[in-house]
Amino acid sequence: MTITLNTLKKNQRAKILDFDLDQVPLKLLEMGCLPGNSVEILEVAPLGDPLLLCINDTHLSIRRELAKQIQVEIEK
Repeated sequence: MTITLNTLKKNQRAKILDFDLDQVPLKLLEMGCLPGNSVEILEVAPLGDPLLLCINDTHLSIRRELAKQIQVEIEK
């Protein structure tokens, strides 16, 4: 089932499937936000934005609006 990254809950893991290159900053690509890589939601800020992610043992924080652009598939 394909969903977007912003719908994952804390400690949920997923595999990145696809995203619009025009919407995702190059810096995220350089930090490992690429199709095929696993991503995990580590924390969600108290008001729901931003999200703290772990991608390839790299921690990064992104806004929920950007997370809506990244399609993922939940890992079992």
